[in-house]
Amino acid sequence: MSSSTVSGKPLPREVRRRKAAGLPPWMNPPPPWVRALKALAIVLIVLTMAYPLIYVIAMSFAAPEQARAGVVFPTEFSLDAYRVIFEGGTVTTGLRNSLWLTVVGTALSLAFTSTLAWGLARTRQVPGAKAVLIMVLATMFFSAGIIPNFLLVKALGLLDSLWSLIVPGLISAFNMIVIRNFFMNLPGELIEAARIDGAGEWRIFLRIVLPLSKPVLAVMALFYAVGYWNTYFNALLYINDSEQWPIQVVLQQYVLAGVTIPGSLPVADQPPPPPGVTLQMAVIVLATVPILLVYPFLQRYFTKGVLTGAIKG
Repeated sequence: MSSSTVSGKPLPREVRRRKAAGLPPWMNPPPPWVRALKALAIVLIVLTMAYPLIYVIAMSFAAPEQARAGVVFPTEFSLDAYRVIFEGGTVTTGLRNSLWLTVVGTALSLAFTSTLAWGLARTRQVPGAKAVLIMVLATMFFSAGIIPNFLLVKALGLLDSLWSLIVPGLISAFNMIVIRNFFMNLPGELIEAARIDGAGEWRIFLRIVLPLSKPVLAVMALFYAVGYWNTYFNALLYINDSEQWPIQVVLQQYVLAGVTIPGSLPVADQPPPPPGVTLQMAVIVLATVPILLVYPFLQRYFTKGVLTGAIKG
């Protein structure tokens, strides 16, 4: 019996092609119906994830009449919700606090993390580097807990300050390990050549190491920025002054706790304010969209930055 037939019937074209190429069965290209199912599954997943975001954005711009009518997807739009929010001032203050927290916190965390990673990447040249590395790794498995951390922040005088959201978590052990592994994969000959030419440690680090590490630094910057922008629980613990609240705490107050947004109450001889659902959706958009806009600029660094720093050490 020919190898191209089974029980007198010809084999499918894809199977014959695989047999001719000597490929194992799991490398055989999937049939068209499998590819169609994969495409359908991807489309459904995208719709499931994209629809809530599109709905929230659309409802934040919905005209008051359609929002009160409870339409599923508005067709008439208005900027009244955003006008009320920005005139109230609380959301604007929260956005300003979160922006300051994200920019300053990301810059400081990236600076301290990269310098620590560079020192721990040179365990043979830096005395005690291995002991420090072990202590850093231990923080990934053990933590002091909420109460000791609160007492520490209080002892440092950081309560009711945005610095309480930066200083305790200034360095992420995971991010430091990724950057350290990336540094260890840099060409040692280049570092030695710079040292022979008379470059000092800081000059090597600032002029050679950091420019070569842009992919991993960009990815770690995004990780830090997302973490600082989404800071919520620590802000509830350490900050009681509403003027110091980041946007996520403001979002919780207006959307979950049901606190009335300034300017959302009806006033005599004035047009009725936008409905509460429109105002809530507008706050969600203002708390979500800014950090989403950063991702497209750093997406191209993800594969090179994370994988190169995490595979080999």
